[in-house]
Amino acid sequence: MLAVIMHIRPTAMSYFGFTLLFKLATPLVFAALSQMLVITLGDIDLSNGSFVGLVTCVTALFLADAPVEALLLYVLAVAAYAAFGLLIHVQRLPSIIVTLGMSFIWLGLAVILLPSPGGAAPAWLNAFMNWRPPLLPLPIWIALLAALAGHLVVTHSSYGAVLRGAGANPRAVERAGWSLLGIRAAVYAAAGSLAVLSGLALTGLTTSGDANIAPSYTLLGVGAVILGGGSFTGGAVSPVGTVVGALTLSLAGSLLSFLQVPPTWQIGAQGVILFLVLAGRILVAEKTP
Repeated sequence: MLAVIMHIRPTAMSYFGFTLLFKLATPLVFAALSQMLVITLGDIDLSNGSFVGLVTCVTALFLADAPVEALLLYVLAVAAYAAFGLLIHVQRLPSIIVTLGMSFIWLGLAVILLPSPGGAAPAWLNAFMNWRPPLLPLPIWIALLAALAGHLVVTHSSYGAVLRGAGANPRAVERAGWSLLGIRAAVYAAAGSLAVLSGLALTGLTTSGDANIAPSYTLLGVGAVILGGGSFTGGAVSPVGTVVGALTLSLAGSLLSFLQVPPTWQIGAQGVILFLVLAGRILVAEKTP
């Protein structure tokens, strides 16, 4: 995709060009990592995009003038995220049904707070999201740091091994003395925290709040996890692969714009690109001895 973009617009291969190409990748990276944590447990979160939209509304309305109230709302939202994770575990409910129901609750709360797009992002948040660090554009730095942090925590730490084990073989983890209830609460709280970061980044880029700004993040996040080597069976995820998958899907949108694909066709075209990439991954896996 980079090669095609460079052929169409050589000037895109510059600091400024990369900034534009990946400008909207940062919130998707955090949303995808949030989805990755849930998928690690063998669940799936269909409320991810609506939750990010709610965070943009809270941020645009309260963070600049009432930061304490905004922080309190973030904490309550993350606590609610952990609570419905516990509900899924205790009642043995399908995560897809619970999170689908929660998506309507998040969307309803966002519409109550902000019926139409509006509000304003804090000046410091907007300034940070438009900051130009040395060597590489900010979205690339954030993606690198997020991938490194996720790799260290999920892949190389002892708790990361327990987390992956809770998704792949929960009985063995429970027999080892770990509380599956505590693990699920911690994972869903961490997923909610990453979704809050996604909403903050998105508000800093768009400078306002919108309840319906991120519905595509739900499936794009799932696509990024699977594209990055994850599996719905639980336990098999890759933070680095998830970040690369999110960057790839973000770049796909830029590529389609360069190819002058109409906006109404771009979502479908992204789906086709994702399908082709995943089909290629399956074919390669089958040929690998």
